[in-house]
Amino acid sequence: MQRPAHNISSDIMSRMSVFENTTRTHSSADENTAGDMMSMSSSPPPTPTGVQTDAEGLILPKKLINPCLENTDRKELHRELKFNNRIGKSVLNQKSELQRAYDKQKERHAAAEQHSPEPDLGAGLKGELGRVIMERAQKHEAAAQKQNADVDDERQYVNPEYLNVRAKLRTAHAPN
Repeated sequence: MQRPAHNISSDIMSRMSVFENTTRTHSSADENTAGDMMSMSSSPPPTPTGVQTDAEGLILPKKLINPCLENTDRKELHRELKFNNRIGKSVLNQKSELQRAYDKQKERHAAAEQHSPEPDLGAGLKGELGRVIMERAQKHEAAAQKQNADVDDERQYVNPEYLNVRAKLRTAHAPN
């Protein structure tokens, strides 16, 4: 590495020589300063207690403590989540909106069945509306039954003249 020009102060030069692990002497004052710096660099400075160093005096890295992982509340919560996962209980509400709505409807329907022991009025309809709908359905069924009975009566009565005319037409148009 090239040395910078001589216009740099001797103090900076002595500091640079420590980093380069070389000693340069410019004057007697520089020699004392450089000697002091070299003696300090040859023996590692005293380390604070609890700090590990290697043979060269460098501080060895130590794994930092994560306060989040060491938190007891977090550990208990994590243990509870693992237990619930193991037994198959979903504690995070991971159901879809449709599934939650379906479950809520089933709960409401079950609660309504428990509170009212009345017979089912037209697929769960109750009160005045259910009564009106049931009456109209009964009227409609009665009209349908009456119409079916009329059609059956007409089929039983057959005009013999009609049958004769129809038979003649069949024979007249039949292919020979």
